[in-house]
Amino acid sequence: MSKLFEKSVKVGLRIDVDTYRGTRLGVPRLLQSLSQEQIKASFFFSVGPDNMGRHLWRLLKPAFLLKMLRSSAVSLYGWDILLRGTFWPGKKIGANIPKPIKATSDAGHEIGFHTWDHHAWQSRTDSFSQAEIHDSLQKGSDCLTEIVGSRPVSSAVAGWRCNDKTLLEKESFSFHYNSDCRGYSLFRPVVNNQILTPQIPVTLPTFDEVIGKEGITIDNYNRFILSKIKPGQLNVYTIHAEVEGIIYAKQFDELLQLAKKQNIQFVPLGALLDDSDLSTLPDGKIINQSMSGREGWISCQK
Repeated sequence: MSKLFEKSVKVGLRIDVDTYRGTRLGVPRLLQSLSQEQIKASFFFSVGPDNMGRHLWRLLKPAFLLKMLRSSAVSLYGWDILLRGTFWPGKKIGANIPKPIKATSDAGHEIGFHTWDHHAWQSRTDSFSQAEIHDSLQKGSDCLTEIVGSRPVSSAVAGWRCNDKTLLEKESFSFHYNSDCRGYSLFRPVVNNQILTPQIPVTLPTFDEVIGKEGITIDNYNRFILSKIKPGQLNVYTIHAEVEGIIYAKQFDELLQLAKKQNIQFVPLGALLDDSDLSTLPDGKIINQSMSGREGWISCQK
């Protein structure tokens, strides 16, 4: 098979680790796959209590119910994720299973902070006070630092749900970059006339957003995603340890192999920023809006 692109096309590979199960089972499997193909990526870890099962209350919302049915959520995530934190307090991920996180750092991957409590952040972002946002960032950043021995280089809010208060609070943590929104180019958000830390938005759809829609199936998903990658533009792809690291690990291995044949190079998100002159990055805004395939609002580059 001839290479699709004459010159190598870089794609930022972002791996979100949302749950206890994803950390325990998905991360080791992904480390194995990436090592096999000699690929480095950016891992964003949730490290506080895993209360993801509390999202089941969202089944009362038609859009969320349709998404769960379309993606066959029970087989995709497993009952231990869908019920965790529902009838008992969720276990703290970083405190109970630090070894997969440390192994990720030791393997040379970028370590980023995702969230302290994924469910709480995704469901109550708008109601958090400045102090609550700072406390969440501080606890999570400190936990990751204790595990890997250095501060996380970046952060990415859970569920792509961000606001100006969050962006301002992040400035005190000296992240090299943030990845808080969906978009199309590198940029520096502006809040209250203050230019903030660069953003690396996600540009490509995720598995759960498109599977089961418009003829996209497990069999053709990899080729669909690769068809969305274009030279001369920002390409950032997000996978989840709970999905591509467990039930669809084999399909993810096949994606990596197909990408290599097409001269597509997966890299950590920071590598995309290293290739750019920070002084020339455009200023921009982050706005909240709805997006096809997702329930509720998400943050997007304006």
